[in-house]
Amino acid sequence: MGADRELRVLSALLLLLLLVQPHVVFSSTPPFACDPSNPSTPDYAFCKSTLPIDKRVSDLVSRLTLDEKISQLGDIAPAIPRLGVPSYKWWSEALHAFPKSYLPRLPSTPGYGIASDRDPRWGRGQETPGEDPMTASKYAVYFVRGLQGDSFRGRRYIASDCDAVALIYGADGYAKSAEDAVADVLKAGMDLNCGDYVQKYAGSAVKEGKLSESEINRALHNLFSLRMRLGLFNASPKHQASGTIFANQICSKEHQDLALEAAQDGVVLLKNTANLLPLARSKVTSLGVIGPNANVGYKLLGNYGGPPCKGITPLGALQTYVGSTRYVAGCDSAVCTSSSIDDAVQLAKSVDYVIMFMGLDQDQEREDLDRVDLVLPGMQQTLVSSVAGASKRPIILVLLSGGPVDITFAKLDGRIGGILWAGYPGEAGGLAIARIIFGEHNPGEASHSLAESYKVEAFYHKPETRGRLPVTWYPQEFTRVPMTDMRMRADAASGYPGRTYRFYTGKPVYRFGYGLSYTTYSYEFEAEAVTSIYLNDSLPLQATANSDIPSYNTASIGSNACGKLKLSAAVSVKNHGPMAGKHPVLLFSRWPSLQHGKPVKQLIGFKSVHLEAGEITKVVFSLWPCRQLSRAMGDGTRVLDGGSHFLVVGEKEHEINIVF
Repeated sequence: MGADRELRVLSALLLLLLLVQPHVVFSSTPPFACDPSNPSTPDYAFCKSTLPIDKRVSDLVSRLTLDEKISQLGDIAPAIPRLGVPSYKWWSEALHAFPKSYLPRLPSTPGYGIASDRDPRWGRGQETPGEDPMTASKYAVYFVRGLQGDSFRGRRYIASDCDAVALIYGADGYAKSAEDAVADVLKAGMDLNCGDYVQKYAGSAVKEGKLSESEINRALHNLFSLRMRLGLFNASPKHQASGTIFANQICSKEHQDLALEAAQDGVVLLKNTANLLPLARSKVTSLGVIGPNANVGYKLLGNYGGPPCKGITPLGALQTYVGSTRYVAGCDSAVCTSSSIDDAVQLAKSVDYVIMFMGLDQDQEREDLDRVDLVLPGMQQTLVSSVAGASKRPIILVLLSGGPVDITFAKLDGRIGGILWAGYPGEAGGLAIARIIFGEHNPGEASHSLAESYKVEAFYHKPETRGRLPVTWYPQEFTRVPMTDMRMRADAASGYPGRTYRFYTGKPVYRFGYGLSYTTYSYEFEAEAVTSIYLNDSLPLQATANSDIPSYNTASIGSNACGKLKLSAAVSVKNHGPMAGKHPVLLFSRWPSLQHGKPVKQLIGFKSVHLEAGEITKVVFSLWPCRQLSRAMGDGTRVLDGGSHFLVVGEKEHEINIVF
């Protein structure tokens, strides 16, 4: 009797398990929407790819509860297991690239912000193209083209800053409550909030009568329409256009080669006394590597760095060149509050050459963390000087940093023969640095275009400049300037020095655009270069305060007349050897004086040319005076000054006289 009862109970339990089994399986987070193996989804209209998207979205939204609807209004949209809808992450970083490799460089690589790096202490300067507005504008053009491709269909999209909804209540006081803020933005047409602010307060906004469910439905219609357009509700993503992209393609040889190219082209040679670099591999019998940045791979990535495919530290890369390579950290970290100077000194005494890896990391500069000074942190300078004094030969100093560092001591110290700035060069940075040190890549020169090798369509615009500083390297005394004072122009009366190479009147440690090469070049302006430009004397002159120089408002000249002023400037470039290379030529303009807020100089063009050792070639720049020789007045009006203007390449200048 007892056995029969136990059998009936067991049978009932087995039946119950069979009945609930589908629910157990499909109540967990589904791998993708509209899974045909899920018996609950085939009959849903939103899973029928043959129907118009509007009808599919309407069907899906109609099946959601209010709480489920609200849950979809943040950048992390949770799964809705009962309908077989997986979670979705809207917030996907584009990461950053390599500012010191300049533009146009890798236009479709992960990008950085279109912002001017005005202050050397700014922790996010590493995310920008640098301090020059022309470079930033060119970067913006090519980056956007790379994103859009040839068939961009992202019309009618507007994006604003993260946390913007919270700010209009908390910081700005525009809305009276969090519920008012959420209601205001959804009624105004916002669909999605970066973060979870809308998810937190939309429910109470509905309860208080400030927001209707239909207004939430409108936002959801746009959100789910996009996900359906991407094919995310068409069963397995393996059947979609992007379904064949796997990890091995992301980490392909082509992509790893491109990472190496970008890293190499970004390294800047700041000092090379007596041609210490490159080292001859056959003549280096032993190598000492010292520094906290030499053997930690993640420090190469900078902030907002994605997971690397694979990488090698600078120490690991150098060990492949010199078998007898020994390492001492020297400091516990880049902070360098404690230092094993004695160990580093002993190593320096015992090897042929010493390479030090110093600088900064994300503990000194990043988002939400600006620096308070510009010198090397902690005991780094003491360590470098001690090692330099003990080494048999002048040492090589490699700096990792996003922002500039005042290394005047190293620049002037004859015991430090070579200085390289690598920025944060990414996963291939260790190998790139080693290749440059041993002469397998010439800093300041272009790599062979991998775009041509691998037929990468997005690389349609050729590299033009690389291996040059994208920002001014200021001295430590610049820290006296308040970060809250963002005026660009210098003010002699108050001692304000100005900002960026265009307006800074102090003496920089290294100037914007500086960068050496393993070969040398000379420049000469061609004799046929234009010397005078004549403007229509009937045009109205622009009143320029406190200036006896006549100026034209470029808007008054008009686009047609400005176009007719186009001229060419030709520069001959000679490679004096000993290495061939593709050399960047930077063209600046300057005014005779800095009165009335004129820039010190401004970059107006750059091109690169490939030259064999001893070869001479001509580079021609097209110039539009209304755009490239004009300046902005205090109210933003652009004016073209009469009188002398100077074109500058290297140390050579060519005068152009604008005659009214």
